Amino acid sequence: MINPPIRILGVDPGLRRTGWGIIIVRGNALSFVAAGTVRAPLDGQLALRLAALHDGLDAVVREHRPDEAAVEQTFVNRDGAATLKLGQARGIALLVPARAGLSVAEYAPNAVKKTVVGAGHAEKAQIRAMVRVLLPLARFDSDDEADALAIAICHAHHRQAAVLRVVAST
Repeated sequence: MINPPIRILGVDPGLRRTGWGIIIVRGNALSFVAAGTVRAPLDGQLALRLAALHDGLDAVVREHRPDEAAVEQTFVNRDGAATLKLGQARGIALLVPARAGLSVAEYAPNAVKKTVVGAGHAEKAQIRAMVRVLLPLARFDSDDEADALAIAICHAHHRQAAVLRVVAST
């Protein structure tokens, strides 16, 4: 029996801009479906900014109906307050697909880069270039969208192990 196609949502969380990308995996073949950016207001209450991210991602999940999701883990930097705020945006990125009943895998930024580019410390331009090679029909306008597609590609390559980890933890 041939495995059915799997629709994967990749999410690159950010408090101002959260990139998302949808791909389909058929065996070893990857196809581009869509990509975009959810933008939160640049100012105003943090709760309202998080609500905008939630509503935007929720609309993406409802429209594209992914089967699985993958979210990039938080990159910890020297600014603790900024890292905490990014963690809250990442919480939204984990919550939305989980509430839709999807399994949600998490990948470190270096793991995504190593999977897609072959080097864990790849530059943004290298990620964009490899996403274009792996998904020749992909249309994306920003690094956030390219990163989200890279996260989805990473999950496509590692999903069997990720699914087994989720099953083992339940």
